[in-house]
Amino acid sequence: MPEREFTAPTRTQTQLVLRRFRQHRLAVASLIVLLALVLLAFVGGWLWKYSVADFTSDNSVPPSWQHPFGTDAAGRDTFAQVLRGTQISIGISVLVAVFATVVGTVWGTTAGYYRGRLDTVMMRIADLVLTLPLLAVAAVLGHNLGGSWWLIAVVIAGLYWAYVARVARGVVLSLREKEFVEAARALGASDARIIFGHLVPNAFGSIIVNATVLVSVAILLETALSYLGFGVRPPDTSLGLLVSDAQTAVDTRPWLFFFPGLFIILIALTINFIGDGLRDALDPQQTRVRR
Repeated sequence: MPEREFTAPTRTQTQLVLRRFRQHRLAVASLIVLLALVLLAFVGGWLWKYSVADFTSDNSVPPSWQHPFGTDAAGRDTFAQVLRGTQISIGISVLVAVFATVVGTVWGTTAGYYRGRLDTVMMRIADLVLTLPLLAVAAVLGHNLGGSWWLIAVVIAGLYWAYVARVARGVVLSLREKEFVEAARALGASDARIIFGHLVPNAFGSIIVNATVLVSVAILLETALSYLGFGVRPPDTSLGLLVSDAQTAVDTRPWLFFFPGLFIILIALTINFIGDGLRDALDPQQTRVRR
């Protein structure tokens, strides 16, 4: 009787990463919670019967079926304000992560690949940015730029790209002498093709993990700026601004402070746990394809 040959199905790198991520239960649960918050903010805000600009006859009422998060002293629905604030805060954090990651990746990979004087000059500039007091500089620039949420995002990203550049440079320094880079050079590949076609994809794991961390850091920094009065300004709102406006009502109307603060904590925690899951899933020591 002929022997049967047992073979395991081939898995791609993407399938291996997704499988390891799914095994990180806390990261999966955090991803579900974060997606639910995003849908609630962007879809729920459009469907909800009240808007941020609506004034009802119910002033300073606690949470009820009519107003799940209560109302403030002016009669505005807190649930509508929290949804709008979540939209702005998430928009700022995502824009910061994308902008800082793109700029930092290009800067760091270029410096790490060429090394020499160019590397020295570029990384000294990054070090100069890293020495700036982030909260103070962001507060001054945010105040002078008028409090527009996307300008605040650009300011925060302009202060955080150097962190990504440091990470990208460190990874590229360890990759630039690998065999696949030498083979690309031997085949006549241009420097741009080597950097963006070979080095950046292989450094993507570390970069994407740092991008998730930036989302969490950005939303907390925006919260701090708005709390201090240097972030988003009325008539628009953000979670940090809602917390700032409600700080004098913690004892008398705690729902005004509690709900936006809860959303800030949930967003920051879920993004951190997702980052942990991505770090484990993208571990370069576990990226061999199993056959």
